[in-house]
Amino acid sequence: MNTVWTLAQAGYPAALPEATLAHYLFVSAAMFVIGLIGFLTRRNLIIMFLCTELMFQAAGIALVSFSRFHMNMTGQSFVIFIVTVAAAEAAMALALVVLLFRKRESLDAEEWTELKG
Repeated sequence: MNTVWTLAQAGYPAALPEATLAHYLFVSAAMFVIGLIGFLTRRNLIIMFLCTELMFQAAGIALVSFSRFHMNMTGQSFVIFIVTVAAAEAAMALALVVLLFRKRESLDAEEWTELKG
């Protein structure tokens, strides 16, 4: 028991190298690009809304990482607004998906052009 406590105090296992701002921005940019490609290439409404959520989360990661880099809390407060908008968007998306599925029994985005009028 004593040797385990001594090893924990000595810093084992060794800590990973510290992540920098560039690491977080790279992850954020990659997530945003994946979401953008998914949104532009897929026609399924559920996948399109999930890709939109992925882009929201990428923007949130970028805001939090910049906020942490500059040591202020404005990024975190903006992320609260992003999460609020994402929740409202998810509620609207669910309503639209249910409406489209009841009308056309399909989740293809091209079906929305026929609902005009």
